[in-house]
Amino acid sequence: MTTIAIRKKLVDYLQTADDKKVKAIYTMVEDEINSGERDIDEDFIEELKYRSKTFSNKSAKTYTWEETKKAAIQRTKANRK
Repeated sequence: MTTIAIRKKLVDYLQTADDKKVKAIYTMVEDEINSGERDIDEDFIEELKYRSKTFSNKSAKTYTWEETKKAAIQRTKANRK
């Protein structure tokens, strides 16, 4: 079952479920809902800041689309051997 189908089934169910079941389901996911994106690791944030800084001052190694595509094709061919 696809994620889209699961979401639809959950929405349909929640619209008709009795209050006790809705509250129980909410209790199970409440922490996840309330934490949102605040659970992002500080190391991850620092890495993003570092990458942004190196990109801005042009010290980061970047690749063109053609270079990226060529490398991907080469790696795919190498993995098939």
